[in-house]
Amino acid sequence: MTAAEDRADDQLPYRTKLVFGIGSAAESICLYSYGALVTIYYNQVLGMEIWMAGIAPTIAIRVDAFCDPFMGSFSDRFRSNKWGRRHPFMLFSPLPIALAFWCIFNPLDGLSEYQLFGWLTFWAIVLRTLMTIYHVPHLAMGGELAKSYTGRSAVMSYNNFFYWIGGAAMFKVNQLIFFATAGVAGNALLNESGYTPFSTAMALTIVVVLFSSAWFTRDRIVHMPQPDPDAPPFSMRDFLGDLIKAFSNRNYLFLMIAFFCLSMMLGVRGGIGVYMEIYYWELSAGELADVRFYPSLIGYVLGFALAAQFHRWFEKRATIVVTAVALSIFPALPVVLRLMGVFSENGEAGVYWGLMICYAFGALSGSVLNISVMSGLADIADQIELRHRIRQEGTLYAARTFFAKLDSSIGQALATFSLWLISFPQDAKPGRVPEDTIWWMGVIDSPITIIPGLIAACFYAQFRISRKSYEETRAALEKRRGEDEAAQGAGA
Repeated sequence: MTAAEDRADDQLPYRTKLVFGIGSAAESICLYSYGALVTIYYNQVLGMEIWMAGIAPTIAIRVDAFCDPFMGSFSDRFRSNKWGRRHPFMLFSPLPIALAFWCIFNPLDGLSEYQLFGWLTFWAIVLRTLMTIYHVPHLAMGGELAKSYTGRSAVMSYNNFFYWIGGAAMFKVNQLIFFATAGVAGNALLNESGYTPFSTAMALTIVVVLFSSAWFTRDRIVHMPQPDPDAPPFSMRDFLGDLIKAFSNRNYLFLMIAFFCLSMMLGVRGGIGVYMEIYYWELSAGELADVRFYPSLIGYVLGFALAAQFHRWFEKRATIVVTAVALSIFPALPVVLRLMGVFSENGEAGVYWGLMICYAFGALSGSVLNISVMSGLADIADQIELRHRIRQEGTLYAARTFFAKLDSSIGQALATFSLWLISFPQDAKPGRVPEDTIWWMGVIDSPITIIPGLIAACFYAQFRISRKSYEETRAALEKRRGEDEAAQGAGA
């Protein structure tokens, strides 16, 4: 049975995996640009108070987070003989997403600070909600394209790799084109004139890539699971029931708790990351782009190549735990060593290469971890189908993104609150920030954030789906499907 599934997954067209993956590139262009640049743009470029620049995206993420499980359940139960459960939403949303993205980086002239805050909050909510309409069905589709234990890992490797491509390409294009002029170290992102052409180009890229990913995977609709024709249409009661079914699965519950802790770490690091690179490490514009691009290139290429192979050699559980620990430690290591007084001083080559090496190991760990968890969620969908007779890829992936957004918003809020708490100055210049402020910023960014990451690894260790249990579940599903088909034939 599993050998047949392996052969079927091997025959999944390369084109399908490729166009599925490129959809995540546009998602990361959108969300990385938004996550990495919004706070510094509204705070340091437009002059908004830092707490306001931080709270607006937090509000948007909180509002959007509650849309995720709703969208997942709605998509799971959506019926369309021609377009399936996922593609109608993926085809609808690209153009509105691009418009909302552009509006965030092009506020109207003459707005007061509070009006600017309202503008950012409104369009951030619109953008995040529209991304949910695309992102949740897209992830669910990825869980449905393959059925074998390692085939799912291979498909999610494409998703993960192109997600990196989008974010890394965004930073590299910024360095070379939109924010290429910088008279002061790391000051390119403070160039206001670069944001309009940047947002226009990114918006056009987003709409083309998102639509292409949806359009060129429509041939797989006939091969993907459809809702039971006898099942009731979507209702709030069924929506709540879907959530209960998902969280009653022990493996899913522990994965979500772990991801909640991990997202806390990533949210703080993401919210303070650009500040660290500009003001803590005092990187030049080129160095900043390099330490974002090349380590992630190495890490994500290796993750793309090795994740499925790791799952042939080791259980997914072991892979998940080890990479969660590594992701917690490696990106924090340079700051920890600096605080201990054993890391190179700013301006020395050791800073550049130390960051490159540690960030590369962090990127590899994060890449393999994400692929492993995404693949594991599809395995959980089999368990839930066996118990409840319903495929819940949409709900499973949506609830995961719900926790990610909810906790990431807390992390980003903590990051901006921490910057306010340590009195990070307005209109700050690299090299001129008080030493105690810089010291505290380093403590917040690294030693403190390691803690929730290690807690996450402990919860990930409770994941109990092995290759053997996966094969038993798949065999039971195939047996029941055969019995159901035989019963239907006898009834006819």
